[in-house]
Amino acid sequence: MKSAIVVGSGFGGLALAIRLQSAGVATTLVEGRDKPGGRAYYWERDGFVFDAGPTVITDPACLKELWALSGRDMAHDVELVPVSPFYRLNWPDGTNFDYSNDEQALTREIAKLNPADVAGYAKFLEYSAGVYHEGYEKLGHAAFLDFASMIRAAPALARYQAWRSVYSIVSSYVSNEKLREALSFHTLLVGGNPMTTSAIYALIHKLEKDGGVWFAMGGTNKLVAGMVTHFERLGGVVRLNDPVTEIETLGERATGVTTASGWQGQADAIAANADIMHTYKTLLRGSRSAQRTRGRLERKKYSPSLFVVHFGVTGTWPGIPHHSILFGPRYKGLLDDIYKHGVVPEDFSLYLHHPTVTDPSMAPEGHSTFYALAPVPHMGKSPVDWDVVGPLLEKRILDEIGRRLIPDIHERIVTKFSYAPPDFARDLNAHLGSAFSLEPTLLQSAYFRVHNRDDAISNLYFVGAGTHPGAGIPGVVGSAKATAKLMLEGAP
Repeated sequence: MKSAIVVGSGFGGLALAIRLQSAGVATTLVEGRDKPGGRAYYWERDGFVFDAGPTVITDPACLKELWALSGRDMAHDVELVPVSPFYRLNWPDGTNFDYSNDEQALTREIAKLNPADVAGYAKFLEYSAGVYHEGYEKLGHAAFLDFASMIRAAPALARYQAWRSVYSIVSSYVSNEKLREALSFHTLLVGGNPMTTSAIYALIHKLEKDGGVWFAMGGTNKLVAGMVTHFERLGGVVRLNDPVTEIETLGERATGVTTASGWQGQADAIAANADIMHTYKTLLRGSRSAQRTRGRLERKKYSPSLFVVHFGVTGTWPGIPHHSILFGPRYKGLLDDIYKHGVVPEDFSLYLHHPTVTDPSMAPEGHSTFYALAPVPHMGKSPVDWDVVGPLLEKRILDEIGRRLIPDIHERIVTKFSYAPPDFARDLNAHLGSAFSLEPTLLQSAYFRVHNRDDAISNLYFVGAGTHPGAGIPGVVGSAKATAKLMLEGAP
């Protein structure tokens, strides 16, 4: 394989393009938007920098490896700094819980909730280490192209009771309800319902404990910019602001792509980092096999969407940590509303991102940048009019932050805007406005997820949240490693 085209410049697409270019494959990255990054887009407004997300960086080693492939050091292009605590969890009754990998501090936090759960947490961490080894180290970078590969992995998955949910496993080790929520909410960061997502995803705790939680100075957008700089330094080509309109096929081969500007690119292999339904339904509309796959994909379960309020305020807030989780009055009931019933409820749980506590340069002097994120049903479950619901939900979210953290928030706001499910659908071609692609249930993981190489079109590959292993920065960067291995070793 001498040449490749990667459609979409999210973290998965960028990581794959870097791997291919590092291996000597002439790679062109084609992006429809005016900036690279996919979901890691950003805006500059009134002197404030707003990252679209993702904002939690874990497993920095998987990123550093992309530079090391060509003997480079990531630190020359990106400055990563540790974040501590990883998260401050806060409940409506005023309880705070600072989650970190400082064992003594964490033990004190757990004992504050329930002394009897300290021993249970230690056992949970042992479990997490086991699933991390089996599910991330062994399987996270391996492609599942046939059912036999799933059968080979099955004994390990069964040993760790992969059919159980994260919440169920956590509950078997600790009894305090707040601690159960503290140890199970992480699946929401990759689009999974803690009540139904496979217990394998408990590996996130080991991932965070060993690798820490990090922030790219300047915002996640600076990590994207660093990846683009490195890719172009290697000789890669980036085309921005020119969406791919079709992936051309001839029989069981992909031959190239056509873009909105009329540009046509040919390559030995095509890899899609675009939304999987958009790829199969629209970009591959000329392929009969792809349309059969599209039919199967339409029947699958998709992750929820998000409603995100970005706001810049006067004042600095050293007492509000970089990452906070503001739990609402309900946990399971709220998750049922979002995942099962398709209700945009009155209450919510929020992830609050406060980057200026780490990097004040992301706001004008004496000001702060925030975003508040609430999971909401995707557009297939909840066909509400977001032009009507959005402003109401935005006010409720800001009111709640005012009640719990910034009393005069409305008077302090300098600039604000919201991002809703229709924005995900429009800007990212996200099916149903889903923020994380396929929901990470057991029967939509590994072999049961979109394969890293198409089953029929032999030189068409996939990377990103919709393929194995799934969403989140380590997930999509891992998918790039698995897909690059297939492309470089098995180029048909």
